[in-house]
Amino acid sequence: MNLSRSFLLIGGLYLIVGMVLGSYMGGSGDHSLAPVHAHINLLGFTLMTLFGLSYRVFPALAEGWMGRAQFFLHQIGTLVALASLYLLLSGKAAEQAIGPVIGISEGLIILGAAIWLANLARAAR
Repeated sequence: MNLSRSFLLIGGLYLIVGMVLGSYMGGSGDHSLAPVHAHINLLGFTLMTLFGLSYRVFPALAEGWMGRAQFFLHQIGTLVALASLYLLLSGKAAEQAIGPVIGISEGLIILGAAIWLANLARAAR
Protein backbone atom coordinates (compact mmCIF):
# COMPACT_ATOMS: atom_id res chain seq x y z
CA MET A 1 0.00 0.00 0.00
CA ASN A 2 1.40 3.39 -0.99
CA LEU A 3 0.38 5.56 1.97
CA SER A 4 1.42 8.83 0.35
CA ARG A 5 -0.63 8.19 -2.77
CA SER A 6 -3.61 6.91 -0.77
CA PHE A 7 -3.69 9.95 1.51
CA LEU A 8 -3.31 12.34 -1.44
CA LEU A 9 -6.03 10.72 -3.56
CA ILE A 10 -8.54 10.47 -0.72
CA GLY A 11 -7.69 14.04 0.31
CA GLY A 12 -8.44 15.12 -3.25
CA LEU A 13 -11.83 13.42 -3.08
CA TYR A 14 -12.62 15.26 0.15
CA LEU A 15 -11.60 18.52 -1.56
CA ILE A 16 -14.20 17.95 -4.29
CA VAL A 17 -16.89 16.99 -1.74
CA GLY A 18 -16.09 20.09 0.33
CA MET A 19 -16.22 22.33 -2.72
CA VAL A 20 -19.54 20.88 -3.87
CA LEU A 21 -21.04 21.34 -0.39
CA GLY A 22 -19.68 24.90 -0.25
CA SER A 23 -21.15 25.69 -3.67
CA TYR A 24 -24.49 24.24 -2.61
CA MET A 25 -24.53 26.33 0.56
CA GLY A 26 -23.57 29.47 -1.33
CA GLY A 27 -26.22 28.93 -3.99
CA SER A 28 -29.01 28.01 -1.60
CA GLY A 29 -28.18 30.54 1.10
CA ASP A 30 -28.47 27.74 3.68
CA HIS A 31 -25.26 27.72 5.67
CA SER A 32 -26.44 25.36 8.43
CA LEU A 33 -23.88 22.77 7.35
CA ALA A 34 -20.93 25.18 7.43
CA PRO A 35 -19.23 23.22 10.25
CA VAL A 36 -19.47 20.04 8.15
CA HIS A 37 -17.98 21.92 5.19
CA ALA A 38 -15.12 23.20 7.37
CA HIS A 39 -14.39 19.76 8.81
CA ILE A 40 -14.47 18.14 5.37
CA ASN A 41 -11.87 20.62 4.21
CA LEU A 42 -9.73 20.43 7.34
CA LEU A 43 -9.82 16.74 8.29
CA GLY A 44 -10.44 15.45 4.79
CA PHE A 45 -8.47 17.63 2.42
CA THR A 46 -5.90 19.58 4.42
CA LEU A 47 -4.75 16.95 6.91
CA MET A 48 -4.78 14.12 4.41
CA THR A 49 -2.76 16.20 1.98
CA LEU A 50 -0.24 17.08 4.69
CA PHE A 51 -0.03 13.45 5.78
CA GLY A 52 0.38 12.33 2.18
CA LEU A 53 3.16 14.82 1.57
CA SER A 54 4.91 13.83 4.81
CA TYR A 55 4.91 10.17 3.71
CA ARG A 56 6.37 11.29 0.38
CA VAL A 57 9.10 13.44 1.97
CA PHE A 58 9.93 10.86 4.66
CA PRO A 59 9.45 7.42 3.04
CA ALA A 60 10.58 5.73 6.29
CA LEU A 61 7.21 6.77 7.79
CA ALA A 62 5.58 4.02 5.73
CA GLU A 63 7.78 1.30 7.21
CA GLY A 64 6.26 -0.83 9.95
CA TRP A 65 2.82 -0.83 11.50
CA MET A 66 2.58 2.82 12.54
CA GLY A 67 1.91 4.27 9.09
CA ARG A 68 -0.87 1.82 8.27
CA ALA A 69 -2.42 2.21 11.72
CA GLN A 70 -2.41 5.99 11.38
CA PHE A 71 -3.90 5.79 7.90
CA PHE A 72 -6.82 3.57 8.92
CA LEU A 73 -7.49 5.41 12.19
CA HIS A 74 -7.66 8.71 10.31
CA GLN A 75 -9.84 7.30 7.52
CA ILE A 76 -12.36 5.65 9.84
CA GLY A 77 -12.38 8.49 12.36
CA THR A 78 -12.81 11.17 9.72
CA LEU A 79 -15.57 9.41 7.80
CA VAL A 80 -17.54 8.62 10.97
CA ALA A 81 -17.01 12.11 12.42
CA LEU A 82 -18.15 13.85 9.23
CA ALA A 83 -21.19 11.61 8.77
CA SER A 84 -22.13 12.06 12.44
CA LEU A 85 -21.72 15.83 12.30
CA TYR A 86 -23.89 15.94 9.19
CA LEU A 87 -26.60 13.85 10.89
CA LEU A 88 -26.49 16.07 13.96
CA LEU A 89 -26.59 19.42 12.16
CA SER A 90 -29.21 18.34 9.64
CA GLY A 91 -31.51 17.23 12.46
CA LYS A 92 -31.49 13.59 11.35
CA ALA A 93 -30.01 12.39 14.67
CA ALA A 94 -30.40 13.60 18.23
CA GLU A 95 -27.39 14.94 20.10
CA GLN A 96 -27.82 12.34 22.83
CA ALA A 97 -27.56 9.55 20.27
CA ILE A 98 -24.82 10.90 18.02
CA GLY A 99 -22.67 12.75 20.57
CA PRO A 100 -20.87 9.64 21.85
CA VAL A 101 -20.19 8.50 18.27
CA ILE A 102 -18.61 11.87 17.47
CA GLY A 103 -16.48 11.60 20.61
CA ILE A 104 -15.23 8.13 19.70
CA SER A 105 -14.47 9.15 16.11
CA GLU A 106 -12.55 12.21 17.33
CA GLY A 107 -10.60 9.91 19.63
CA LEU A 108 -9.62 7.75 16.65
CA ILE A 109 -8.44 10.83 14.75
CA ILE A 110 -6.40 12.07 17.72
CA LEU A 111 -4.89 8.61 18.30
CA GLY A 112 -3.94 8.46 14.63
CA ALA A 113 -2.32 11.89 14.84
CA ALA A 114 -0.38 10.84 17.96
CA ILE A 115 0.86 7.72 16.16
CA TRP A 116 1.85 9.86 13.16
CA LEU A 117 3.80 12.22 15.44
CA ALA A 118 5.59 9.33 17.18
CA ASN A 119 6.34 7.80 13.79
CA LEU A 120 7.64 11.14 12.52
CA ALA A 121 9.93 11.48 15.55
CA ARG A 122 11.21 7.96 14.82
CA ALA A 123 11.62 8.18 11.05
CA ALA A 124 12.54 11.83 10.33
CA ARG A 125 15.94 12.00 11.97
